Amino acid sequence: MERKSSRAATSDWVIRNARPGSVERIEAWFGSHGYDPHRHDTYSIGRTLAGVQSFHYKGTLCHGVPGNTLVLHPDEVHDGMAGTDAGFRYRMAYIDPALIQNVLGGEPLPFIAGGLSQDPRLYRASETFVQALDQPLETLEEQDALYDLAMALRAVGGKPRGRKRLDYRSAERARAFIMEHLHLGITLEMLEQASGREQWSLSRDFRALYGTSPYRFVTLRRLDNARRLLLDGFTLADAALAAGFHDQSHMTRHFTRCYGVSPLRWLERLRPAR
Repeated sequence: MERKSSRAATSDWVIRNARPGSVERIEAWFGSHGYDPHRHDTYSIGRTLAGVQSFHYKGTLCHGVPGNTLVLHPDEVHDGMAGTDAGFRYRMAYIDPALIQNVLGGEPLPFIAGGLSQDPRLYRASETFVQALDQPLETLEEQDALYDLAMALRAVGGKPRGRKRLDYRSAERARAFIMEHLHLGITLEMLEQASGREQWSLSRDFRALYGTSPYRFVTLRRLDNARRLLLDGFTLADAALAAGFHDQSHMTRHFTRCYGVSPLRWLERLRPAR
């Protein structure tokens, strides 16, 4: 499938719905290029509404079309672009692996090969998160949907074999410590003390349970804070410092690696939530 690139992406837009404490959901339209290669530490669960949504994932060029489910694993590099001149429209939900672990209780995160699935179980389980953004999710509705999604991911992805038992409680103590101390220069030694788990074993378990390393987890939580500050009207420089980065360039570098666009481009694309 050949991707055309002659169309200028002058009218690209993103609508974002992210209530505090809830799953971040977006709807977007892109005429050509969407995102440079990037990675974030959430599951990206989505659905193409119109057109062809093309992306590189695990060494393969994939094509999302209406009727299948996009399931990108945490911390896997991917990009995004239109597969034809017609552009593409899609909805996506970004699911924190900790929410999946609340259901699975310490199993390695399920992996869906290929980044796309035609399995009806995943299609049904993701329906709540890819409905129109003007339909807000009640708390219990979202919690039920998270349970259904975790069960579907486990059923479709299968349970990994040959893994040693993971220390979920220690990893969760480390994650909680990070969330409470983002203002500090966190080290593995600090996480070892907070969790009661030897640091390298903790680092291994953390990656398997939450899909990323402790350092990446810290960095992306700071980026979450930076995005909130930018939406509140902070300048790039002030948001960077307030979120715990050394300076604006430090924050911009990590932002672009995580989201595939610069902070200014990210802000330009956003439309008010409906």
